Amino acid sequence: MLSTKDYSKLTLDELRGEQKKNKAGKTATAFVIGMLVGIAVLAAVYNRFIFTGLFLVVAFLVGYSDTKKQKFLQTELSRRGDLG
Repeated sequence: MLSTKDYSKLTLDELRGEQKKNKAGKTATAFVIGMLVGIAVLAAVYNRFIFTGLFLVVAFLVGYSDTKKQKFLQTELSRRGDLG
C-alpha cells in the first residue's frame, strides 16, 4: 500500500491496467477506512482516546497514500495524452 511505482517506465497498456486495478481497489480502500473510523468511534465511546487518535491517523494515511497513487497515475496518463 505504501510502495510507489515508477509509472513513467510503464507502457500505456500497463498504465491502463493499473488504472483499472485502482478503480477496483477504491471499494476496498473505502471499506478499510470505514472500519478504522468505526473502531475509532467505538474507542472514543469507551474513553480510549489514544486508540481513537491512532486509528484516525492510520485511516488518514491509508486514504492519503491511495489518493497520492491515483494522482501520480492520472498525471502520467494525462502526460501521455490518454485520459480514457
